[in-house]
Amino acid sequence: MADTSNKSRRKFWLILSVSINLGFLGIFKYYNFFVSSFADGLQLLGAHPNFTTLNVILPIGISFYTFHGLSYVLDIYKDRIKPERNFIDYSVFVCFFPLLVAGPIERATHLLPQVKKVRHFNYLHVIDGLRQILWGLFQKVVIADNCAEYVNLIFNHSGIYSGSTHVIGAILFAFQIYCDFSGYSNIALGVARLLGIELLRNFAFPYFSRDIAEFWRRWHISLTTWFRDYLYIPLGGSKGGIWMKIKNIFIIFLVSGFWHGANWTFIIWGILNAIYFLPLMLLNKNRNNLETIAQGKYLPGVKEFLSMILTFSLTVFAWIFFRAKSVGDAFKYISEMFSKSLFTMPRVPVTSILTTPFMPGAILFVMLIGFIMIEWFGRENAYAIEKTGLNWPRSIRWCGYYALILLIFVLSGSKQQFIYFQF
Repeated sequence: MADTSNKSRRKFWLILSVSINLGFLGIFKYYNFFVSSFADGLQLLGAHPNFTTLNVILPIGISFYTFHGLSYVLDIYKDRIKPERNFIDYSVFVCFFPLLVAGPIERATHLLPQVKKVRHFNYLHVIDGLRQILWGLFQKVVIADNCAEYVNLIFNHSGIYSGSTHVIGAILFAFQIYCDFSGYSNIALGVARLLGIELLRNFAFPYFSRDIAEFWRRWHISLTTWFRDYLYIPLGGSKGGIWMKIKNIFIIFLVSGFWHGANWTFIIWGILNAIYFLPLMLLNKNRNNLETIAQGKYLPGVKEFLSMILTFSLTVFAWIFFRAKSVGDAFKYISEMFSKSLFTMPRVPVTSILTTPFMPGAILFVMLIGFIMIEWFGRENAYAIEKTGLNWPRSIRWCGYYALILLIFVLSGSKQQFIYFQF
């Protein structure tokens, strides 16, 4: 593409490259889904097909490094960057180890120049990176993994629990997936900073959002902006008529859902978020909340607080489809959640099926409250504890670090795989 100015040739190479990238992703991740769905459709018509599915292991991080490669090719096509002639530098861009398995999804325009330039040891950057790694570890092994114990039990055996317990399970999953994924992102950004590399920010305290549009500006930022720049804007964005706006919004969220996994649950999750987002877009209110909530204040106003609670509630409801193994399981969970037992006291389980004791619910509740407070007071920073204690005496500051390390060792939950490893 770079060696020719002929538009048709450039487009040919672009289509070829995009097809190869998406072809690998489609075969490994989506082939079985399409074959199974097609077979199910034929069975409804009375046919009994016998299609062969693939029994292969999904390559680690395929969704993430495929999008790295796509952004590189698309940026060359748009003349935003020149092609990288050094294969090692290009390989580092695509496969930089901190972000390989769960992002963030980097751009060549942002990462490649950093890879190519000479880097020097920077003590302050290293300290900041270690602090971000520490916070990411706390999010993952203390908050996410302990929430996962309860979430797994409630979702996997939902029939024996009350509606109020189902609500608790859905809320805990919201914290699990946030702390799991943002914890990984903090670790990745911190490790990269140790090596003199600044990765794209992936989370900006999304549960403090006042509407769904703000939530999506703060959740998985690298993926959201990728879809915006490489799909939504090329489709026409919000410049066309009302039907074009509706079409583009549904395309973006459907693709986002499908990107997460080959399951109808993810597609319904995407449709739900499109339905949430659409009224804001049609009423031109999707960019009303660009600044941080209660900026410069200790507490939000009543209207801001209620908007935040409503947005969080809508998000938690959509997460049910994201967590459920099938659409049927999701609707079963929701029907049980909105049963008469919704207004009873929740019965939080205390042991797993293997009689392994969990962190007591009271301690987990206190940890969540403390976590929310730390996130709230650090919401104007890049991560929650970025500036916490920087002006304290060194002895007190280090006591805080060791206390956090101690909590990680003492209160860590059972080992849980990062949720986004499967994507």
